[in-house]
Amino acid sequence: MMRRRKSYRAAVLGILMAIIFVQSMVPLLGFIPTGFVNITIIHITVIVAAIVLGPTDGAIVGLVWGIGTIIRALTSPTSIIDTTVFTNPIVAILPRVLVGLFAGWVYLWFKKHNTHKVLGMGIASAVGSITNTVLVLFLMRVMYASTLSQAYATQTSALNAVLLAIVGTNGVAELIAAIIIGPAIATAILKTNKFLDE
Repeated sequence: MMRRRKSYRAAVLGILMAIIFVQSMVPLLGFIPTGFVNITIIHITVIVAAIVLGPTDGAIVGLVWGIGTIIRALTSPTSIIDTTVFTNPIVAILPRVLVGLFAGWVYLWFKKHNTHKVLGMGIASAVGSITNTVLVLFLMRVMYASTLSQAYATQTSALNAVLLAIVGTNGVAELIAAIIIGPAIATAILKTNKFLDE
């Protein structure tokens, strides 16, 4: 039983790693175009991995996302932000790894206290989404103010307002998507194999 459990977990981890790498490289698989904003859904794969497999495996899937981000920024950049900002591992990888860790830790806390697992999944999804949005934008602001000013055609002094607008549009939409989709997928996976949630 233990060997079967380990094999199944390894298989699920492998599948999630493959999914997130493809999402990283193929834009339409990583976000939902709505006409107004592009809602990123790629972070939900990391959150699901963190809930289903735990914070360590969540961090591994986040690492794959970060590596995929760098590869895509190097091979098919869409703006100066890609070539300058998202080729830096601190911006491209660190927040993605922390998404997996934080979401996993939050869910483990709820699971340990055996109360409202679905609520725990929702809060873990929210924490993971906020971690990604806030950390990426914060690191971009601190490390690449001049690049951002050029990319958004604004003065450096007005950058905070621009970044807050991004949080208010993309960030909130991504947060809502994570809270709805993350627990639904994680619950479905856990129902198909109970010992993943032991």
